[in-house]
Formats: sequence, C-alpha cells, structure tokens
Amino acid sequence: MKTATFSAAAPFIIRQDYAAYTAEQHAVWAELVGRVLPELERHAAQEYLDGLQLIDLKKDCLPNLESISARLFPRTGWNSTPVSGFLPAPAFFEMLSMRCFPTTTWLRSRESLEYTPEPDIFHDVFGHVPMHAHLVYADFLQHYGRVCAATSDATILEKLGRLFWYTVEFGVIRQRNEIKVYGSGLISSHGECLNVISGHCAIRNFSLNEVLDTPVKVNELHKLLFAVNSFDQIYEAMHEAERRLLHGRL
Repeated sequence: MKTATFSAAAPFIIRQDYAAYTAEQHAVWAELVGRVLPELERHAAQEYLDGLQLIDLKKDCLPNLESISARLFPRTGWNSTPVSGFLPAPAFFEMLSMRCFPTTTWLRSRESLEYTPEPDIFHDVFGHVPMHAHLVYADFLQHYGRVCAATSDATILEKLGRLFWYTVEFGVIRQRNEIKVYGSGLISSHGECLNVISGHCAIRNFSLNEVLDTPVKVNELHKLLFAVNSFDQIYEAMHEAERRLLHGRL
C-alpha cells in the first residue's frame, strides 16, 4: 500500500495509538455497535453490509485503522488515514481526491452514546468506511473530492455540500422494494436511522436538481431524504453536477 503525499492535509495526519485505548473505550465501542447493528442487519443497504464483512470490523473492540486499510486497499484503493480532528475543507477534499479517508481516532464517552457534535471513530469507521469497499461508490467519492478541490467558489461548494449530505451522510437507496440506509449519519445514529425506517421521514426519488436546491439542517431529525435506485446514480449525478456547476452547463 503506497503512502500518499499531502500538502494541505499534511499538518493533520497522525498515527493511531491503538495500545492507548482503555477497556472502557472498547466497552463503549461494543455498546455503540450493539445498539445499531440489529436494525442495520435488516435495514442497511446490502453494499454496506458486504463492506462491513470485508473490512472485518470487530463488534467488541475499537478498529485498528492499519488492519482495516490493509483489507480495503486491495479492493478499491482506499484507506482510512488517521487525522487529529476536524479538517478544513481544502485538506478534506485533498484527502478524498487521493482515496484517503480522514479518520478521527477519538471515541465519544458513554454519556454521549446517542450524539456527538463532532465526528468520532464510530461515525467515521462504522458509519463511512464499509461503503468504501464498493467500487462505484469509491469512485464517486474520489471524484467528489477532486471536483471540490478544484474550486474555491463558496456557492458551488455549498451546492456540492448538499449532494454530499444527501448521499454520503444521509443517503438511502431502494432495494427489493424497500428503503435501505447507506449514509453514515443514518448508519451511526440510532435516532436518525429509526426516524427513517419508522416512516417519520418523507422519501422522494433522487433528483439532482432538488438535492442541490435543498438546504441542509443539522439541528433536527430529517423530514425529507432522497432515495437512489443504484450507486451508479450518484456516480452519474456527481459528474452531472460537475458539468453544471464548474463548467457552466446549467
């Protein structure tokens, strides 16, 4: 596995000190997984479940990022790269464009099982990484990083941020005539996932126009999400968004 050379992201790259995790932290991880896995086995996209198996994520102990990357890289060329915390946009986009997923190494406390305002290793690894084992999704995510890294236009980045939000973070897909979740915000949040599978969130067919025009709300459970029929659809939507926003083909 090749080591990426970063510029904007370089100051944020760290090593995961796996031996420093405590028994309590491993127990919190096990509790977090135990809370959501039964519903995900019934309601997550098959591609997510396949990825979960491929990276061999443990239920009872925190993930070792080197081990996960060693299993993931031969499949799609992606790896989970440990970072010190929340990244500024240029560093984040640079890492995605190089098929390196910026992964925090800290874990929420037992008092914050349901929600943490800043992504932790549970959100980043359990929520995001299994989908990186799906080649079409992996290519989509890299292209998203490349496109965002190529512009500093705030309006364009806000629009593309909505596409990211309604796919990578809160994406749903129709499979076998059912709504299945694949977005990391749904996968890693018991409350958000239940909000969708219980029918309290309206689901519309994915429309690039509507997604780009729908503002993001971070302080309440979602009332509307957009279902794709395949991951080819978000791959094609990203290329269409690039043509429209960066090349003026509105």
